[in-house]
Amino acid sequence: MLKRYTKPQPSYSARINEQIRVPEVRVIDVDGAQLGVMPTVEAVAKAKERGLDLVEVSPKASPPVAKLVNYDKFRYQQIKLLQQQKKHQKKIDVKGIRLSIRTGPHDLEFKAKRADEFLKSGDKVKIDMMLRGRERANVAFAFEQVRKFLTMITVPHVVEVPPKKMGNMINAFLAPK
Repeated sequence: MLKRYTKPQPSYSARINEQIRVPEVRVIDVDGAQLGVMPTVEAVAKAKERGLDLVEVSPKASPPVAKLVNYDKFRYQQIKLLQQQKKHQKKIDVKGIRLSIRTGPHDLEFKAKRADEFLKSGDKVKIDMMLRGRERANVAFAFEQVRKFLTMITVPHVVEVPPKKMGNMINAFLAPK
């Protein structure tokens, strides 16, 4: 039998009720009104009395902040908030362009146009030039080819990593302005 792949759900975990181990907490009511600083045991008792949970909202504050809420609803709202934040993130891809010392002028122009398209769409561009065999003896010429290619790109861009040799490759990174 095949197992289906399910997308992992975002998780949210906070300490609730008896999991809160600090002696005192600042308590906030369901309406957002502050009830003040009180011992954790007393705050848990107050939450149970109202049929709610004591949820640690800000554990790094001094004293930690806890809220009287229904934990299931609170967790649901936090997961929805995380999903909204994830939806509004801009994902940047790194597109690659491979060059060679023997690449002709027309091919360089064509690849420069492709780099323009990538930069216009907001992606970063990685330029690779592999040096094979005796091409490694003429590194200065290879750097000149990469610089020439960079001048062919018409879209405003920032050279994040200038051309540099790493092993038998010359790499450069571009980002849109």
